[in-house]
Amino acid sequence: MSSVERIGVFGGTFDPIHCAHLEIARTAVREAALDRVLFVVSACPPHKRMRSPIAKVEDRYAMVRAAVKDELKMEASCLEIDRPGPSYTVETLETLRALHPDAQLFLILGMDSLVDLPHWKHPQRILELARLLVVRRPGTWNIPESVKGHFELLSLRETTLSSTEVRRRVSAGEDVREMLPAAVEQLIREKNIYEVGPVLPAH
Repeated sequence: MSSVERIGVFGGTFDPIHCAHLEIARTAVREAALDRVLFVVSACPPHKRMRSPIAKVEDRYAMVRAAVKDELKMEASCLEIDRPGPSYTVETLETLRALHPDAQLFLILGMDSLVDLPHWKHPQRILELARLLVVRRPGTWNIPESVKGHFELLSLRETTLSSTEVRRRVSAGEDVREMLPAAVEQLIREKNIYEVGPVLPAH
């Protein structure tokens, strides 16, 4: 068995983290033989500047911590929260490379992000630092030549579950038990993170 640590890096706003995020991480652990997955919470995502996260960064980090507290191979990371300025993936990977020089890094991202990766900051360096583990997204995608050979598709089925839909349902008082880890739902309601509406009676 290899002694090289295999670390998955799963970045996002996690606004909020939901069950599909956890299933992606579990699949990555299983299919890429990862030792752990770091959920890196974005403080200031450069690709979402026109639509800032709804929840405060400390609440998003708290939700991720709550979601992964019972997951043996998952951790919440505040690397991008602690670093000033936009949360660039290449800088996060460089930091992790410095902290874990002997580890093998795997960047977990969606097909939409893979297609957009050539427009990210220093995309070639990202490909040098990490192998990509890609989650399928609905639709047809034209994969750029520059990323071909640098990624593996995870076997997960496409999902339409999104944080936007979760927020809508929470605000409307709809049932989200199948969408959110119980600890995350509890935190949202306790702190009223998304202006929680009254819980509607089940039909």
